Amino acid sequence: MIDDLMKRLPNPERLTSDERRGIIARYTAVLEANFIYWMTATYIAVQSAEARPIIIENLYEEVRDSHPVMLRRFAIAAHAFPTDTDALAVDVDLTKVRLFLGKLQGVQSLVTMAFFEGYIQRFMSYLAELAAAQGSVEMEYTDVHGVCDIAHSEGLFRACSLEMSLNPIKADSDLFEGVKLLRTLINSIVQGPASNS
Repeated sequence: MIDDLMKRLPNPERLTSDERRGIIARYTAVLEANFIYWMTATYIAVQSAEARPIIIENLYEEVRDSHPVMLRRFAIAAHAFPTDTDALAVDVDLTKVRLFLGKLQGVQSLVTMAFFEGYIQRFMSYLAELAAAQGSVEMEYTDVHGVCDIAHSEGLFRACSLEMSLNPIKADSDLFEGVKLLRTLINSIVQGPASNS
């Protein structure tokens, strides 16, 4: 799924400045205020005592190093601070992800967040390329996440395995429910308002 999303990314050289700005702004509108919330919801959802420290380590880094501040600096330097239009362009799909994580399903939440960490790690070089084309040299956010999210996604997949052994999903549940919702949200970030029509 991650490979498929990466293949669908538009060529940065063919994007206008407004299109590049929009991708960065929509990404920022989603991530700055939601990632820590999503990971906290996942922490609340899991029952495995062994899985929880893996999530806490991720949250600890996000809060200690103030990743939302890094992201905000990144967006401002790329002249892509989100507007109300940017936030509204992703609102419907973002709300669906929030409501899904609010179901507090341990395994499905972990799969969703592991997928997202894996995607972010791969997406960082693309995001940095967009920002550079916008004239930015502020790359702390993309540099940090291009490295740390490798360990984060591996840890979350390990946590998922631990949670599945203690708290398996119901037979009629969709293991990838959250992943599918997140994939749609990612498409809204990359494609913009037209992807919702």
